[in-house]
Amino acid sequence: MAQWQDADGWHVDVRGLTPPEPMVQVLQRVSQSPPDAVLIVHLDRDPVFLYPELAELGWQAETIDGDAGEVRLRVVRNAP
Repeated sequence: MAQWQDADGWHVDVRGLTPPEPMVQVLQRVSQSPPDAVLIVHLDRDPVFLYPELAELGWQAETIDGDAGEVRLRVVRNAP
């Protein structure tokens, strides 16, 4: 798993990890992030089970443009 910071937020690349490890890594990162954090998550597939978990924690994800063959999400905390 690779992580780096860029102008658009913190990137977390969980491609190549076997399920449920991508979801575990993203949820762990979210739980350690400040409220104003923006996470850009790089995945192999659409993480359908991740969305309700994020919502329960007060975060939301939207699909954004990524590389071919990748699902890229922008994850932010819900507005209060």
